[in-house]
Amino acid sequence: MSEEMKEQTRGEHLRKALLYDKKNGYDRLADGEQEAIEAYCTGYKQFLDAGKTERECVDRTIALAENAGFRPYVRGTELKPGDKVYRVNRGKAVTLAVIGRKGLDHGARIGAAHIDSPRLDLKQNPLYETDELAFLKTHYYGGIRKYQWVTIPLELHGVIVLKSGQTIRISIGNGEGDPLFTIDDLLPHLGVEQSKKPLGEAIPGESLNILVGSRPLADDEGKDRVKLAALELLNRKYGITEEDFISAELCAVPAFNACDIGFDRSLIGAYGHDDRVCAYACLSAILQLDPPEYTAVCMLADKEEIGSEGVTGMKSAAFDTFMTDLCQAQGVPLRACYERSFCLSADVTAAFDPNFADVYEKRNSAFVNYGLGLCKYTGARGKSGASDASAEVVARVRRVLDDASVVWQMAELGKVDAGGGGTVAAYMAQRDIDTLDAGVPVLSMHAPFETVGKLDCYMTFKGMKALFEEV
Repeated sequence: MSEEMKEQTRGEHLRKALLYDKKNGYDRLADGEQEAIEAYCTGYKQFLDAGKTERECVDRTIALAENAGFRPYVRGTELKPGDKVYRVNRGKAVTLAVIGRKGLDHGARIGAAHIDSPRLDLKQNPLYETDELAFLKTHYYGGIRKYQWVTIPLELHGVIVLKSGQTIRISIGNGEGDPLFTIDDLLPHLGVEQSKKPLGEAIPGESLNILVGSRPLADDEGKDRVKLAALELLNRKYGITEEDFISAELCAVPAFNACDIGFDRSLIGAYGHDDRVCAYACLSAILQLDPPEYTAVCMLADKEEIGSEGVTGMKSAAFDTFMTDLCQAQGVPLRACYERSFCLSADVTAAFDPNFADVYEKRNSAFVNYGLGLCKYTGARGKSGASDASAEVVARVRRVLDDASVVWQMAELGKVDAGGGGTVAAYMAQRDIDTLDAGVPVLSMHAPFETVGKLDCYMTFKGMKALFEEV
């Protein structure tokens, strides 16, 4: 053998032994996993279509959980290994737990995701008429690009609570024969000046007004006949008056059901992947658990898109109250549980998009079909707002995922000075819980229609299950 051939052989050996070789997940699947991916994603699409708001996600979660043997936890109830319990927080967040063989003094394995998504909330005095058209005023929720929300079909979802306390559920647009709604935009023939504006200024927030009617009330000569006709329809169906909007939580969401994308159907397009794609992974994983070694906890929180604030967000003491109740049932101090617990903050990350490559740092970006994305840190402007997991935490997750044959990759949101974002990881870390961000790479994040890879969805579920089953 020539020296040149020996050198090539040595080089090939070193490449295999020393270099980090990232491979497309489809080149790494085990036998039968393609079928498992499709089956899992069918359930996920059903979850998305059933849950277009956090309240609807909670309802769907409870139905799935109770079907899997979970029951509401009553404070003070004795707990034994294998018990499956949950608690709902004000209809907009939910925590589930499967009690482990080891006591909570050994800590818990926690998956934390959020079930709220960017949307358009109605203002408290929303309905008005101008020039014989009826509109609803909105206040956008979360980080949206406002120009993406005009001229698309919209649905209305939420609740109206009457002074009596009666709650009326509203869902218009996703039923057979339901009307849809939309927001107007300026025609290009008259949009010369608008087109000169930056994207962030071309559509002001106060112009995101939803068109809801144009037919005036018959046999009437008073003012606001179109508005009055719309109110009459609402009163006839729901028994409400205009004043009842004051105690309502109504929002407009895109009228898109989840669907396969691509000739090969390898992607899913839908509204709300951020972060229901990770929430469903956490939920599916905990629903399938046999009695684990350590207590498994799935936290599906609200309000992440506006900073995790409020009584249903991750900053709320509601999570601590639930965990305290579990700990007290075993005579364990909460702090003793937290300091030995471990959490995956299951939130999406940005998928590298070659159409906008200039804002990504390719070597450290997540790619579609490369599996669950692990983010050591998020934040912005020098990691501000991130928990920045330790090297020991990252190594632990590497080991758990590799042992379970999970396809995974490291990820970063984008170039250092291109922007940034946060997750619930920082708030779990503040509780003295070792935490690492992990989630599905998403194309067109926060758009009304986002795209994810089916393989990445499945691997996130598989990774969450591996965490819950860690021994």
